[in-house]
Amino acid sequence: MGSYQIIPNQYVLPTPGGAYYAISSPVVEPARELLFRVFQESNTPPLTAEKVQAWGEDGAVTLELIFRMQSLAWLQGIPLSREAPAGSLEGVLPNLLAKLSGSGKALLSDDQGFYLATHGYGHETAEELSALSADLSALHERHKGLLQEHLKLRSRGWGLVGAAGTSQVGFWPLYMGKQHFMLVIGDCPRFNQPAFTELIWLLARRYSH
Repeated sequence: MGSYQIIPNQYVLPTPGGAYYAISSPVVEPARELLFRVFQESNTPPLTAEKVQAWGEDGAVTLELIFRMQSLAWLQGIPLSREAPAGSLEGVLPNLLAKLSGSGKALLSDDQGFYLATHGYGHETAEELSALSADLSALHERHKGLLQEHLKLRSRGWGLVGAAGTSQVGFWPLYMGKQHFMLVIGDCPRFNQPAFTELIWLLARRYSH
């Protein structure tokens, strides 16, 4: 497998940055596919020659991809295996969502505008925010030529910001294969933490096949 060396007794876990990259676009490409393969595991997989071969037809190419993703801080090696988040979406999601917002207010809705779970928002507010998220998804699709091609904006998220430019509420699409979600965050988002990786792991095991 070329000049790359596999460090023994290491388990592969996507970082929060890797988790964000995995869900940030519906475009299928090798790094995103590999991240979702890891997320579909019930435990963090060990990095072995056999696993590298299973993740791609050419082991050397796959190992080079893993090295590049590690350099980008999308994948990390950990010494002990971890289990995927367990439990029902209704039971697990609210606690994860609460950790992703500076105010503890967050919700997750589907692409039809119905929310799956919320924390910090009342029922009526959550329903209206979910409907708004569906409208924003449609708005983005109508104007993606301007946003992505002419303005070269890579982000697909939308936000309402204050005079200082800080977020009041933000909307981030999560792409899971054919299933799309919208993550709504009140106040400043806090994605760079394990709770975000756990959220994507939980959803990917259910929806990204």
